[in-house]
Amino acid sequence: MNNFTYFAPTKIVFAKGAQRHAGALLKEFGAKKVLVHFGGKSARSSGLLAEVCGAIKEAGLDFVEFGGVKPNPRLCDVRAGAQICKENNIDFILAVGGGSVIDSAKAIALAIANPDCDVWDFYTGKAQPKACAPLGTILTMAAAGSEMSEASVITNDDGQLKRAINNDLVRAKFSILNPELTLSVPPFQTQSGCADILMHTLERYFKNTESFELTDELAEALMRTVIKNAKILRENPQDLDARAEIMWASTVSHNNITGDRTKGDWACHALEHELSGIFDVPHGAGLSAIWSTWAKFVLHQNPARFARLAIKVWGVEDIGNDEITALKGIEKFDEFFVSVGLPVRISGLDIKITEELAETLAQKCTNGGEFKVGNFRPLGKDDARQIYLNAK
Repeated sequence: MNNFTYFAPTKIVFAKGAQRHAGALLKEFGAKKVLVHFGGKSARSSGLLAEVCGAIKEAGLDFVEFGGVKPNPRLCDVRAGAQICKENNIDFILAVGGGSVIDSAKAIALAIANPDCDVWDFYTGKAQPKACAPLGTILTMAAAGSEMSEASVITNDDGQLKRAINNDLVRAKFSILNPELTLSVPPFQTQSGCADILMHTLERYFKNTESFELTDELAEALMRTVIKNAKILRENPQDLDARAEIMWASTVSHNNITGDRTKGDWACHALEHELSGIFDVPHGAGLSAIWSTWAKFVLHQNPARFARLAIKVWGVEDIGNDEITALKGIEKFDEFFVSVGLPVRISGLDIKITEELAETLAQKCTNGGEFKVGNFRPLGKDDARQIYLNAK
């Protein structure tokens, strides 16, 4: 058997018009003065921000707005948000947006709850947070799964470093999920989100510990569901039922029900973080550009695991040769990504990988070779460099 601890305390409200319950939920969790944190112009131009702020007013709560979150959210904005919270006695953070906004909100919540420590130290592992201000989310893009996860990823402009924290303290108190809010997400971003969801599940799927059959089946079903509905959205981006399936898959893929994050691989995420940290590429597209190269690089660690994936997710025929079956499954993933407009090589991100760049990325990824990334097959600096070159 496989021992584990499961903890998922976030309250989920999944419904059309669910954002209208924001005020009531904030009161339920004890908010008095709220920082409404959001991204670009769409939250305001769509009317969502006004609707949310109206609900907060109706609940009799005070609030301050702080927008401008960029994809791959920046440490400088986190620090600016923390200063706003300090000046306005904010006691609750409400993230209105996708994963970038939610991750930024989590970082701000850590910063204001640990005023004697630099928040960046939590992301580099130099320090551990002792507390986190409460936060809630209103999700507008299905991708990162941050609405129900213990994770947050921030980019430090100084050195173009993208780093993550995984700590139960940053879990949202509540998350509002209304698939209608994703209808305006552009096709490429929608599909990039689908890739991110798949990768959150795949990172957990490849591990060197025992699995429960049920956990594997849940993971495989989730991947089939995402693939099916991504194809539907490719043809009809306004299909609300497909968007609902993708939104719930986003949440489930990163709340550990499809596998324990701590026992998964996460090498692809580590490799991709350096690409998006430097070049600001969409995270999901960066993952699709790397995954099959990583898969072929580590295939011999456990061909049977890759073969099961091919059979269960893609329906590849089991011919009794795990390596051949596995390679067909990897090829199916590439075919799918291409069919929905995503890159399967780094060149598809308009990035030219040179020997020098591959070395720089590998250095950043492994902290100059001080540590290895990934658990399925731990990768050193030379391994990382080779994967970048193979994926070019």
